[in-house]
This record gives sequence, C-alpha cells and structure tokens, in this order.
Amino acid sequence: MTQAITRKSLYESDFLRWTEETVAKLKAKDFDHVDLENLIEEIESLGRSEKKEVRNRLKTLLEHLIKRIYVDMPQEFNGWERTIREQRAEIRVELNDMPSLKRFWEELFDVAWGLALLKVKDEYEKKGYYIPEQWQFSREIDAMLSVKFWDE
Repeated sequence: MTQAITRKSLYESDFLRWTEETVAKLKAKDFDHVDLENLIEEIESLGRSEKKEVRNRLKTLLEHLIKRIYVDMPQEFNGWERTIREQRAEIRVELNDMPSLKRFWEELFDVAWGLALLKVKDEYEKKGYYIPEQWQFSREIDAMLSVKFWDE
C-alpha cells in the first residue's frame, strides 16, 4: 500500500518565513520565483480586512447612536457618547489612511446598519423601546462622523 505524501508549501507551513522570503525575492527582482498565487491572495485579503475594519467600527458606532437616540437611559448616555466619539475618530483615521474606502461607504453602511439594528432591537425592544427599521438621518460620511443626532 502506497501512501501519498503531501508536501506543505512554505506559505502553509511557516507564513512568517514565506513573507520574509517573498519580500526578499521582490526586492531582488527575482519575480520568476515569487509565489504569485499566494501573494495575490494575501494582497486581496488586505483590502477585505480594511473594509471589514470600517464596517465593524461603523456597526459599533450605529449601535451606540441607536441607543443614544432611542433608548431613554440617561445613566448610560455618557458611556454611549464616549463610544460614539471613539468610533468616529477611528473611522476618520481609517478613511484618511485609505480614502478609496469611501467608495464602499453605502455598502458598508447597509451591512453595519443591519447588524447594529438586530443587536440593539434584541436587547432593547423587549424593554419597551421602539427602534425604527430604517436609519432616520443622513447616511453621508461627514454627517455620520460629526452630527449629534439626539436632543440634549
């Protein structure tokens, strides 16, 4: 009985070493020996992870905006507002570092809104708070990162 021997690629067995060797090959312009398939996959995943980062921060921002606008729990306002400020600042940094992410804003907003809405409704509707199905305010980047949507 023969056993098939599967040889793991360096990419699979030692990712750090693979990255070091790939960088060295690129610097040396040794393009014939670069693992292009895995390099392309890694570069694609970088873009996906940056979009995911903004989406997750936007989800957290929306969760806290929803709570601050629709949930009348004054003892929680300070914490929610602090999180709103933090998430806005981090989203600004991401968008300043990678301005091309702005072109995905609507898509990211839609996904983030759906996730935030589910979470907040699950927690607060059973306590008697009404949360609308649609965002009632501007979705524009500048508004989302600066406007106070609640009354004082």
